Amino acid sequence: MPGILDPIQIGSLQLKNRVVMSPMCQYQASNQQGVAENWHLIHYVSRAIGGTGLILLEMTDVEPKGRITEECLGIYDEAQIEALQRIVEECHRHGAKVGLQISHAGRKSTISGSDIVAPSAVSFSDKSPIPRELLQEEIKELVTKFGRSAELAVKAGFDCIELHAAHGYLLHQFMSPLSNKRTDAYGDRAKFPLEVIAEVKSKLPAGMPLICRVSAVEYHEDGYTFEELAEMCEAFKSHGVDVFDVSTGGNVPLRPQAYPAFRLNYAEALKKKLGVTVMSVGSLDDPKVAEAAVRNGQTDMVCIGKGLLRSPYWVKEAAIVLKQDHVLPGVYNLGYE
Repeated sequence: MPGILDPIQIGSLQLKNRVVMSPMCQYQASNQQGVAENWHLIHYVSRAIGGTGLILLEMTDVEPKGRITEECLGIYDEAQIEALQRIVEECHRHGAKVGLQISHAGRKSTISGSDIVAPSAVSFSDKSPIPRELLQEEIKELVTKFGRSAELAVKAGFDCIELHAAHGYLLHQFMSPLSNKRTDAYGDRAKFPLEVIAEVKSKLPAGMPLICRVSAVEYHEDGYTFEELAEMCEAFKSHGVDVFDVSTGGNVPLRPQAYPAFRLNYAEALKKKLGVTVMSVGSLDDPKVAEAAVRNGQTDMVCIGKGLLRSPYWVKEAAIVLKQDHVLPGVYNLGYE
């Protein structure tokens, strides 16, 4: 079986290794226009220099009020493309592939004075504002906006797209009985995500992978079960999702207790049930744990979050632990001799 430093082919996308930088919000767009800044360039390119196979940019939103904060990135305007394109080009120079996670915060937006919307007028917590229920015509407009954002991402040169249908953001909100109390057609909890998937897929070049991040369980007795989530994912697969990025939780304030590979069993179960390519996330920072997860066939790729925040050279450090070769560019390898 391959390990984390072995290549993988997904559609037309060839990755040099199976290490994925998990999308993590940076809250550094101080221009308040959702445009990437030098922070983002340095942050992502340093991880490409360090050897990461696939870099997934942070949650980037399809309309201004869809951002979590005013410091979050957007992909809804031509003016946002140039800065993103530069990041992609510089990451490519160092052999990394780059994906963009597109999303909408829905009821989890914290932008002051914004029109906060959701499937239903149900707040995230007792400390959160009650959102406005979306009209059906607004939902249709959002489907189009997701497609437009995918077009802009392709124009910027991204190698793949990830839809964020996890962690309590808008797609997840529609999927969950905790946040979707609608009695119209969109009371079908898979309807909106399926429309978005089909729209986004139609905007991608042939062979470009579409990834979907999902929360396997919700940590609430009234949330969906893993079996229900798997059924939705089967429909997502039929509408064009190529890879599932399997996480958990986020649609209620409760945070799960973390321990090494604490979400891995859900990725493994979804992989076996649907016969799909998966990536697992959640305390996989120990190279030996990550290597075992891939070599045992439990996941095809590993998403590293905090490990790559601590060190842009996580891949190099993992190679040393695993007694494998990985040469950094320039003079950086001298630091390990």
